[in-house]
Amino acid sequence: AFLNFCCFSVLVIMAAPASQPFQLPPLPWAEDALQPHISQETIQYHYGKHHAGYVRKLNAVAANDPAVANAKLKDLVVSADGKVFNLAAQIWNHTFYWNSMSPGAGGAPSGAIADAIVRDFGSFDEFQKQFTSTACGHFGSGWVWLAADTKNGNKLVIREGHDAFNPMKDGLTPILTMDVWEHAYYIDYRNARGKYVESWWNLVNWKHANSVLESIKL
Repeated sequence: AFLNFCCFSVLVIMAAPASQPFQLPPLPWAEDALQPHISQETIQYHYGKHHAGYVRKLNAVAANDPAVANAKLKDLVVSADGKVFNLAAQIWNHTFYWNSMSPGAGGAPSGAIADAIVRDFGSFDEFQKQFTSTACGHFGSGWVWLAADTKNGNKLVIREGHDAFNPMKDGLTPILTMDVWEHAYYIDYRNARGKYVESWWNLVNWKHANSVLESIKL
């Protein structure tokens, strides 16, 4: 419902027919909804080219591998390795990234996520400082996550990793994520990752974070 049905978006939809095991989920908002922080052009390339490309490539693998074709995407993220992990994780990560942002969001959190951040980082300002430092300091492409360690009292932790890194691989539950691959920000900010990170805070979907916390009863 939120896709713009121009030729570009129609091509995206056609890239993964319903008969294929892995689908490109629709965006949770319109392509231009995150402006001025993230442009419509960035979303068109990031979602319509990169995210869709991972779906097409994983379906190509699945066409020749019944074990992949019959697996759930999350299970591939947790248990697969090599090419299958990279493709599955990039699909899952991007979907989670889109849901980690929302127009008219950002600012300081409220509710359970706010309480958990204060509990585990001392204050929201300290959490924001640490998360920003991790994102700006990450070398090369990858992801930065706020995750819950359900085996350690549901403690919130910041994790970073290269390429298709996903904290579920380490038994953690993702709460929020930031994509720090250059294709996430280069159109809008060129190589100034710090400006992208600063703008991202205006989009953080705390409602989504709270819904994840509720699901694990943090």
